[in-house]
Amino acid sequence: MEFLAVNADRDFRLDDLRIRSDASSLDAGAGKRGRLRRLFSPLTLRILAVNLSAPVLLVLGILFLDQYEDTLIAAELDDLRTHGEVIAASIGEGAVIVSDTDAIPLFTTEGATRVIDPDSARQLLRRQASFARLRAQLFDRDGKLLADSRLLQGPGGEVQVQDLPPLESSAVLRFARDIYGKTIGRLTVDRSLEPYNDQMRPSAPDYKEVVMALQAGETGNSVRLRADGQKVLSVAVSVQFYKQIVGALLVSRDSSNVDKRMFAVRGSILGMFAWVLALSVLTSLFLASTIARPVRQLAISAKRVRDSKNRQHTIPDFTKRNDEIGELSEALRDMTESLWRRMDATEHFAADVAHEIKNPLTSLRSAVETVGRVKDPEQQKRLMSIIMDDVARLDRLISEISDASRLDAEMSRAEMSPMKIKPLVQALAEVQNANDSATAPRVQVLEDTPQKGVNPKGAGELVVFGLESRIGQVLRNLIGNAVSFSPPQGVISIGAGRQGRYVIVTVEDQGPGIPEGKEAAIFGRFYSERPEGEKFGTHSGLGLSISKTIVEGHRGQIYAENIVGDDGTVRGARFVVLLPAAT
Repeated sequence: MEFLAVNADRDFRLDDLRIRSDASSLDAGAGKRGRLRRLFSPLTLRILAVNLSAPVLLVLGILFLDQYEDTLIAAELDDLRTHGEVIAASIGEGAVIVSDTDAIPLFTTEGATRVIDPDSARQLLRRQASFARLRAQLFDRDGKLLADSRLLQGPGGEVQVQDLPPLESSAVLRFARDIYGKTIGRLTVDRSLEPYNDQMRPSAPDYKEVVMALQAGETGNSVRLRADGQKVLSVAVSVQFYKQIVGALLVSRDSSNVDKRMFAVRGSILGMFAWVLALSVLTSLFLASTIARPVRQLAISAKRVRDSKNRQHTIPDFTKRNDEIGELSEALRDMTESLWRRMDATEHFAADVAHEIKNPLTSLRSAVETVGRVKDPEQQKRLMSIIMDDVARLDRLISEISDASRLDAEMSRAEMSPMKIKPLVQALAEVQNANDSATAPRVQVLEDTPQKGVNPKGAGELVVFGLESRIGQVLRNLIGNAVSFSPPQGVISIGAGRQGRYVIVTVEDQGPGIPEGKEAAIFGRFYSERPEGEKFGTHSGLGLSISKTIVEGHRGQIYAENIVGDDGTVRGARFVVLLPAAT
């Protein structure tokens, strides 16, 4: 049993080592893949593909230089024809003798009195063909081979010689030619050419151009393909003696000169392509480093910000680039900051709501607990009045909190339309003035406004893009706030006009004004600064906050200030709303 336990423990340790080794190898592989992905991201590969496609397609098209190769072959054939005519003229003048037979030739209908002397022709042929670096084959009138520059007469008979290609001076050049022949050389071979068969004792019918030269005295040429893929260029000319055809001369040469020139041209193209390719790769990597890498950094940072629980991660600042990446960075930074502000506002709003609801709930709970123990009907009546006030206060709070909470969503989804400010102001003033109370403040619509730089009539109609219901809510809040602080039979003045590219609306009262230093604080949520004698809990403190949210949702501004007289005393408060004018 002890032996089995030791073996089991050893096997467990070995398995644990294998698992750790496999895990480390997987981690190493994942790390390598991550580094490769960072270096060659999908966007980097796309940039490389786009930048390299044009030069690659161009060089592939240029490598197949068919027209240039045809021009070189035509030049080689012209050169062969020139040499062939010179050699044929030499043989016609120096190697033609009088025939001692009356044989009828194969390709003519006239009797022959002149024939080619094989010995003399063979010497001329060998010497001039060697000088011109070509192969020359001489056929008589019957189409039989008389002489071949590659056949030498020796003690043992005829020996065929073959010129060896010159050795390359550089091993690198030999290697390059070998690779070229196995790749591009094979791809550019025209397999439709007539195959070339090199026979020891050919005859005229084996070459159509030779038959043409013997029959009609015309010069013919042909391009054939050897088994090794190299072309053989041949030209046949007639050998004449005083315009009498006595034979035909076939001069031929392989396409090594053409191949060398094509190799040089394609080598130059490939060399230039290598430089262009290197430059394209470098520029692609540079573009990737300036585009793909920053975008990836922005994506990673955005993911970290999304997954983080606090503001420890931020979006990189690329605004100094002054390009689209910089604009994207700025937009992401602004969006992130806006989201954080929205989250902070939501947290603060929830805390404020809990605090504001807790007060009436505490009062309500205390009153409910007390009402059961109190026996005095008057006290019970007062407690029930408190309970009703707290319930009404809770109902008002919940309604205004609900309105404030859905305001942002409504402002973002609703489609704004042109609306006129003047009729809305007139309608709200008429509604307020419809109050029958003799002490209620009166609303007057000013034809002029004390604001500097304001044109009360404006340029045409005072039109803005917005939601009429929400802008009406803002003006109702401001008028209601002015009514609360106005003295009995006071006057509330509303003015409307143009100030630059804005439509401006002012609401002024004759109340005590705004406490010093509270001009901005009064727009905060649940802030309440009520006049003396007003019943507690009548207002929730959300009216001005909602008004500010609505105005800013219309890309406008709202602020408050005191109306100060010439003697320095405060004569009331002024609320100013600026909304972008519709153009």
